[in-house]
Amino acid sequence: MIIVTGSVQTSPETLAEALQVSLEHVRRSRLEPGCLLHSVHRDVENDHRLVFVEHWQDLDALRMHFAVQASRDLSKALGRLATERPTIEIYDATPTTP
Repeated sequence: MIIVTGSVQTSPETLAEALQVSLEHVRRSRLEPGCLLHSVHRDVENDHRLVFVEHWQDLDALRMHFAVQASRDLSKALGRLATERPTIEIYDATPTTP
């Protein structure tokens, strides 16, 4: 499984638009092949920071997701709305039991 985390810091003026485009992206992405989880959250310690959590079946599914024009459009939109460069981290994970 591939886990992706990311975040974007917005301003009070750009937060509503960032939330709107992020929710549209999350809802669309959940329908893609290999998407196990796709979510966006507000940071409880920073009201203007959005945090993304994604789980993908494998790296091929994630690559296909990144190739979708709507994914590239989201990156451009968030880059425009952000007050600092958005972050993204990608992990190759193996599920385990506690």
